[in-house]
Amino acid sequence: MKPIKLIISGGGTGGHIYPALAIAKAIKEMNLNSSILFVGAKNKMEMEKVPNEGFSIKGLWISGFKRSLSTQNFLIPLKLFVSVIHSFLIIKKFKPNVVIGTGGFASGPILKVAQWLGLPTLIQEQNSYPGITNRILSKNANRICVAYDGMGNFFPKCKISLTGNPIRANLIDSKSYDGAKLYFDLNPKIKTLVVIGGSLGSKRINELIRSNLDFFKKLNLQVLWQCGSIYYKKYSEISSKNIFIKPFISNMDKLYAAADFIISRAGAGTISELCCVGKPILLIPSPNVTANHQYHNAMALVNEKAALMIEEKELEENFQKKISLLVGNESIQKQIKENLRRLSKPDATQKILNEIIEIHESRL
Repeated sequence: MKPIKLIISGGGTGGHIYPALAIAKAIKEMNLNSSILFVGAKNKMEMEKVPNEGFSIKGLWISGFKRSLSTQNFLIPLKLFVSVIHSFLIIKKFKPNVVIGTGGFASGPILKVAQWLGLPTLIQEQNSYPGITNRILSKNANRICVAYDGMGNFFPKCKISLTGNPIRANLIDSKSYDGAKLYFDLNPKIKTLVVIGGSLGSKRINELIRSNLDFFKKLNLQVLWQCGSIYYKKYSEISSKNIFIKPFISNMDKLYAAADFIISRAGAGTISELCCVGKPILLIPSPNVTANHQYHNAMALVNEKAALMIEEKELEENFQKKISLLVGNESIQKQIKENLRRLSKPDATQKILNEIIEIHESRL
């Protein structure tokens, strides 16, 4: 592959950042002379995560609408205008060959400006129900890489490539082993329930886990619980012999390897990782997301008998029944494991890479 100059925009949550990083690392592995610049939103987690992985990033002054009444919403038109001007200056200075968007607030302005300037763009849509920004951008995108069938309902069919979602390379062959449990000071002889509320943590899931600690004890489970940095101070004192609370866990390969059962949100990146990991899972989709896309992501697995799911509105009534079913029924565990592996797409990053190279070389 010839050297290539890429702008990659993705951020806001780990579900947008980690696919972007997976693509960037794969490009660098193929050609070290390639140049990659990330574009994110100021004060969002990508501004820390991306430099930690050795890549440069520029921040746009951009944010989404607040769901509640907020004076911040009045700044949105100004932020959008400023971000468009900043995007134009970034592109003119860096001169990318291709611009890639993996989602997040900054993807809209940078990809739209790239399209106005006649540059090739690629959208990597992780969810089964895309947001309005990607639907608008898709009209002038060169390629749209998706993870689910049926996306022709939202995007031009001639531009769609079913690639799957890129995941962190060290998760592709993640397997259980006692050393992973020992890494987190867990007892290798006790079944482990891993709780993931998303990269930022989840208030509702944290409340749920706290209220069911005695119930987990009755099920003879130890709990490894990623509560999120902003919630850690509130919950850290609960840590005990069989309850292990962490603000954030970066070694996801070890986390998944330590798990016997997993409770998780249903972000698209997480779903793709869980498919490759192949552990029995209970999904609790967040209702506080655009177009309720986590529910649709979760249902895509439920319909394939690859997960159990419970909505937040049902937690009080049905959570203990669902987790008991997951932990106590070996035939369901086996079914979920087999179907997750069947749905996994471990070569997603390479497929997206092939699409980028094809777009780039067609312009030479």
